[in-house]
Amino acid sequence: MQKFTQEQLMLYLYGEASPILTLAIDKALKDDAELANEIKVLKRMKKQMEDLKKQNNTPSDTTIDAILKYAKTQADKKQE
Repeated sequence: MQKFTQEQLMLYLYGEASPILTLAIDKALKDDAELANEIKVLKRMKKQMEDLKKQNNTPSDTTIDAILKYAKTQADKKQE
């Protein structure tokens, strides 16, 4: 059973792996249930990241102001 690094698997998922690496992973996936499961998990994570990017989840100005106000309050308390 051949072991692949996380970097190699990510290159594979994003279609950026070399043809030799792609072939090796494709071949290993046929016989290695653990690798297949790892790829499945990484694909799910990749999709979730893409979904988050599409949602453009940026905090509102009100939220940012509240966080900054809280941080300032905490910093002021530490200086006392």
